[in-house]
This record gives sequence, structure tokens and C-alpha cells, in this order.
Amino acid sequence: MAKKIKMLTPLVEIDGDEMTRIIWKMIKDILLTPYIELKTEYYDLGLECRDKTEDKVTEESALAIKKYGVGVKCATITANADRVKEYNLKQMWKSPNGTIRAILDGTVFRTPIIVDSIKPFVKTWRKPITIARHAYGDIYRNVEYRVKGKGKAELVFTSDFGEVSSQTIHAFDGPGVIQGMHNLDHSIQSFARACFNYALDQKQDLWFSTKDTISKDYDHTFKDLFQEIYDNEYKDKFAAAKIEYFYTLIDDVVARVMRSEGGMIWACKNYDGDVMSDMVASAFGSLAMMTSVLVSPEGYYEYEAAHGTVQRHYYKHLKGEETSTNSMATLFAWTGALKKRGELDGIKALIDFAHKLEKASIQTIEEGVITKDLEDLSEVKHKRIVSTENFLREVNERLVAML
Repeated sequence: MAKKIKMLTPLVEIDGDEMTRIIWKMIKDILLTPYIELKTEYYDLGLECRDKTEDKVTEESALAIKKYGVGVKCATITANADRVKEYNLKQMWKSPNGTIRAILDGTVFRTPIIVDSIKPFVKTWRKPITIARHAYGDIYRNVEYRVKGKGKAELVFTSDFGEVSSQTIHAFDGPGVIQGMHNLDHSIQSFARACFNYALDQKQDLWFSTKDTISKDYDHTFKDLFQEIYDNEYKDKFAAAKIEYFYTLIDDVVARVMRSEGGMIWACKNYDGDVMSDMVASAFGSLAMMTSVLVSPEGYYEYEAAHGTVQRHYYKHLKGEETSTNSMATLFAWTGALKKRGELDGIKALIDFAHKLEKASIQTIEEGVITKDLEDLSEVKHKRIVSTENFLREVNERLVAML
């Protein structure tokens, strides 16, 4: 075997939960450490470790990405009431993804992994659709209150000069619920510039959508800041690149996207991007066939799987039962991070290896060796359903041939 590829700078390795944590180790053992002298700074974001450190480990992992420039993250559990009980948690910890995104103030770009043998459910789609998701604020940094009975809810802002502005949200006649959200101009501006730069880099049209007709201050601020930055900084660049930027309401964009051939970048606010990226991934085939990268304004990158921790498969795994879990999104998180690390450090061998690993994984699926979730989607006549581990071993066979 050829000498292992050496790394100069560590990747920030962020481990996760349940079945994706099992897959994480398999990918390293089967496809990475035999070929690379893997250099990482490791953070365990498993739910037990987050609880033990009172979520400090999550903040530390984000700061490490700021230090080293590139991180790769496994899927993690966002606790709900059931998880608090199941894991005997001290409290219902916030989304680790939300915490990391807030610290890095980045934009998440999610793009389907295209395989010739898997056709999109939307018959007009011929090109990948990238969702650009704002990664700060909105419901992910909200404040909530459960109203128990009659009373008046007010939105109050007190300036540093002592000026007070208040508006009545609602006069409650009985029980209800209140939610307060916020965002920041500088974060929205960073989001806009990230989207415009990415569109220029990819040479793709950029569509942006909110609901400014209803949200005349909150959403309208997004619309106005995007337009201002486009007009002042990017209009001529887009014209030179022969690509288009346009804004419209989110319901209009949904209708346009469903009739399109794809091939655009669709910029969404935080929650919209969360939902629409899952829709786009599922319509192209599977949530496990989606790349995801968080890009900060300073040029920090965090690659992750865009799906959950595959809880049902994890419980089967604990019982000793065989699972057939799709590992493509987690695998592409690693390859994305390795390519970026190689690019930043000038290690061509690392970039080439990551490209070949992606090619080998796509070739495996195109040849009909697939995990169970792709059984009804693959158009290959003679399919072979394999286990989680055996899929990675099949990828490795093709990788060896390429190397």
C-alpha cells in the first residue's frame, strides 16, 4: 500500500449521537485512517457529554473551528421532553447546530448528491437545487412563554438611553403561548454576501424569498438589506457572470421551483431553509443524499450531515440486529472537509483522495449496491441491498481500484 497522506493542520472533528455515531467510526476505520494520517482535534457532542459539560463542549467545538478553519460534524440529538427523560438530562439543551451556527454566524449551503440511477420525484428537475439557509436567529434563538390564563402580552424595547417602546402583542382571554424572535442586521448582511458570493462562485442564479407582505418589519428587513447589498456591491458582477438575482414571496418561489429544471441557489431564512432543504433532499431521493456546509463570513467551514441521528436504526443496532443505513451524507461531510483542508493547506493528494472517495461512493450506488432506503428509488434492474457496514466496504473496494 502507498504511504499514508499526511495532514498539516487538524480538522475539528465533532462526534455525535446514535446510529450516525456508529457510522462515523465505521467511515474513519474503513475509508479514512487506512489512507490518511488523520489529524483532528476531537470534540464529543454526544448528548451525555453535552449534559455533563452543561453544553460547554458545543461552544468549545465552534471556537475550535474558528481557530483551525475547518470542522466536520456528525449528526446530533436536539433534546425534547422525551429525550430529557430518556437520557436523564439536567435540562432541555438547545440545538447544538443552532449554537455552532450562532457562534460562526455563517450560512448553510445544502445540495443534493446526484446519482444517475436515482431520478427526482419532480420530473422537471434535471439539475441540483442548492438551499442557502441563514444560520442565525429566528426560532432557533427564540424566547417562549406558556400563558396560563387571562392577561396582556407586550413587546417592549428599552434603549440604552432609557427610551421605552411597547406594543400589545395580544390580550389573552385564556391560555395560549407567546414566542419572541430576533435577528441582527449584520448577520443578515453576512447572509446576503455569502449567498451572492456563492452564486458567483457556482455561476448559478440566486433566488431569495421571505413573507414580507405579512411580516412588514421583520421579513421586510431581510428583503431590503439583500436588495441594498446587491445594488451597491454585486449588480455589475452578476451581469458580468450572466446570472440573475431576484426576490419574491416564499409561496411564489415554491411554485416556481416545482416547475423549474433546478440548477439555482434558493436563499431562505433559518426555519424556511430547515424545512425546504428536507423537501428538496427528499424530492431528489433521500435526506441521506444531501451535502451540507456552513460557511462563515471570515471563511470558516463546518461540514455536516443534514439529517438526524437515525434513532430507529440505532435501537436495532443495540439489539444486535443488522441495519442498512445510508451513510452518504456523513461520508460527504468528511470528503468536503478533507477537500477544504487540503485546499487551504495546499495538499493536492488530500483533495484528490476526497474526490476519488466521492466518486467511488456514487459508483457503488450506480452499480446497484445500495442501502435499503434507496431500494424503491434506484432504477438499476439488479439491485443488491447491503448492510450499513458492507456498503462502506463496497465503496472501499472501488476506492482501492481507483487509487
